[in-house]
Formats: sequence, structure tokens, C-alpha cells
Amino acid sequence: MGSVTNGSANMRRSLWTALAIALVLVAGCGESARLSVRDGVGPAPALPEPNPRLLPTVKIAPAVGWPAGARPVPAAGLAVGAYAARLDHPRWLYVLPNGDVLVAETNAPPTEKSGVEGLKGVVMKAVMKRAGAAVPSANRITLLRDADGDGVAETRSVFLRDLNSPFGMALVGDTLFVANTDAVLAFPYQDGALAIEAPGRKLADLPAGPRNHHWTKSLVASADGRRLYAGVGSNSNIAEHGMAEEEGRAAIHEIDVVSGASRVFASGLRNPVGMDWQPRSGALWVVVNERDELGSDVPPDYMTQVHEDGFYGWPYSYFGRVDTRVQPPRPDLVARALTPDYALGPHTAPLGLAFYDAQLLPRFRGGALIGQHGSWNRRPPSGYKVVFVPFADGQPSGLAEDVLSGFLDGDGNARGRPVGVAVAGDGAVLVADDVGNVVWRVVPAGRIGD
Repeated sequence: MGSVTNGSANMRRSLWTALAIALVLVAGCGESARLSVRDGVGPAPALPEPNPRLLPTVKIAPAVGWPAGARPVPAAGLAVGAYAARLDHPRWLYVLPNGDVLVAETNAPPTEKSGVEGLKGVVMKAVMKRAGAAVPSANRITLLRDADGDGVAETRSVFLRDLNSPFGMALVGDTLFVANTDAVLAFPYQDGALAIEAPGRKLADLPAGPRNHHWTKSLVASADGRRLYAGVGSNSNIAEHGMAEEEGRAAIHEIDVVSGASRVFASGLRNPVGMDWQPRSGALWVVVNERDELGSDVPPDYMTQVHEDGFYGWPYSYFGRVDTRVQPPRPDLVARALTPDYALGPHTAPLGLAFYDAQLLPRFRGGALIGQHGSWNRRPPSGYKVVFVPFADGQPSGLAEDVLSGFLDGDGNARGRPVGVAVAGDGAVLVADDVGNVVWRVVPAGRIGD
């Protein structure tokens, strides 16, 4: 009897999956962008009227990985090679003072509730699986070391294991802070160590729970080391599960490194991920993934300076435009919402952010390097590249330029997807690629022997 029941359940799952794939294909044949991605880039992006559909636009780049010998395409004057390959879903990078590189090999934790429920949830699971985002989490941080300086990490060691979907990392003195999906942990750090065996001490809880839709929790320390800032994404697209589930989410938290006391530093940021300090102004900046299902052209994702107690609109508005899907409306919050400083194009999914303050690549000095994970809610696709935004006097001063492209092949498959971006001790730019399972290293042309 049990086998019959299990067989029926498996058949139902198979039918639901087939239906989900069919709906994905139907949605992918519908609405398309009318504007270019560049129209949605800069301090004053184009903001056409939204174009929502009963079935949202879905355009997936199926994950296929890199063929042997293939790599991303660098901009003129640059070269790229693999710093480390055959990793397990590398998402985030942190460079230690001695030049060692920590990489979080991680993915979403199992949850009791889906971020999106019903038939739409079935569709989204199919989307994530095809896009390479449904692999189990390795739940570890790996240390990479290039002791001989040839641009390839010859030492690889499991630095921390048995974590809970780790993401952000920050070293303050002799303490390494790690942002799990549900808490910030503190570990004793010794310079040059290949592993930490001591258990972590919980410093502060982070919003998680049975749904935990945006599970990544980024982390950056203040210049004086007294505070940590943690990026916490929303639990939904537009608060469709109710604002009670959004308590403390869509926000950047400020955490005292001694007491663990935490407060919301800025809010209304749907999914704030990469954060860094602008070298000229010393201000905190963040890249943010905006809402979905309004069509291919809106809204743009963005980066912005983070103002203390600032509110940036989510879920009630974006770039000053009211989202009429959100009920009940909050005109009071719309009125005080800050407009983001710089749009990065619709649905480009910026995740990594690193300001460049080294000598090896002077063309990037003072500006922002951004890893764009790529769209699922735009036709044709957007993102799937690393871009650079120049800065002058602490503010963006020009259009975004491609640094690495070629992550999509000619058939629209994803050979890789950029996530975290970091500046290595020697000034090279490092990029975590969670579909290609590679950490790429970008240097001036002629520095890599090909």
C-alpha cells in the first residue's frame, strides 16, 4: 500500500514539475523589454509604466558550466584566469590581511515554507533548478592561498565547516565574524592558520524563520572595528505574506561587536547584498536587488549611499513611483523615501560590490566593481557580467562599463554567474562564479600567460 501511495505522490510531483516547466516556457514567450538595459542605468534612469502580467515574465539561462578551456571575456587591456576551480557553489569572498582568500561555499538552507507559494512557487522552484540555484549548501568557508604568487591558489583548506548557509565575513582584530543565514558568529582568528577548530560564539541573531526568502546575509565592519553592518533581504517580493513577516528585513542592521546589540540602520531596501566603504568619502554603499513581476523594463536594481535611518521605498515605492500592488498603501512612507543614487539596469541582480583602492589596475581606482548575477524576470536577459562604475569626489561619475562578460553562451545558457567581488592583496580583482564553480582573477593584459 505504501509503495502505491508513494508512487502516486511521485506522479503528482512529476506532473506539477512538468506543468511548472510548461508555464515557464509560456511566460518566457510573452512580454519583452522595450528599452535597453543602458536606459535603466545611471542617476536618472528611464522609468516607463510597469507591464505586469498574470504569468510574470520568465527568461531562464539554464546552468551548463564552462567548457574545457573557456573563460569569461575581459574588457580591453585586461586578462582573466582561474584563481581556483572545482569549488562547490562559491558565493562570497573575503581577503585577509595576509593575502589569504576566504570563499563561502554555500547556498540556501532548507526551509519549512516556500518564499513563493502555490502554483507560482512550483514555477519558481523549476526556475531556480534550471538556473543552477537549487544545489545543496556545502555550509563551509574554504581558505585559498597563492604562496608563490603565480595567480593560482595552490593551497586549499577547509577553514570553517558545519555552518548554516554562511555568507558575509569580516575580520576585526583577532576575531573573524561570519554571517550565517540566522546569526552572526564570532571565531578566534590566528594569522596564517589554515583552519579554525574552535566553536563559534553567537554575537547577534539575524532574521531568518521558516520562510527565509532572501537567505544571504552580507557583512562589513566599520573602519574603527566597533560596529558590523549586516544586509538582510526581504521575505517576499512585495510583502505578499504580510508585513509581520518582514520585521527587521529589507534592511541593514548595525551590530555592536562587543555587546551584540543590534538596530536597524537603514530600511526599505528589498535585498541589500554587497556593501563597501567608498575610499574618498568614507561613506557606506550598498547594491540592492529591486522587486520583480512589473515587466522587463522596471524597476532598475541600484546602488546607493546608505544614510543612517534612511528609508528607500520597499515595498511601497521604487525611485519615487508607487507600487499599486501593495495594500494597504503608505503615502507617508512614500513621501519620505530616499531616491537611490545610481541605477544599475532592470533585473541585473547586483550582488557583489567592491571599491577599488589598489595600484595594479589604476583605471579602477576609487570606483565600484559590481558582480551582476543575472536576470530571470527580463526578456532578453540582463546582467550576467561584472561592471565598473567610475566615481569622482565620492559619487558616481559616469556610465557602467563591462569588466567581464561572456557568462552566457550563444544559446542563452549560463556558463557562469558572477556573485561576490573582492580586491586581492596584490591588487587583482577576484570574482566568485557560483555556476562555473570558479574564482576568477582579473589582472592587466599580459600578466596571464595566454
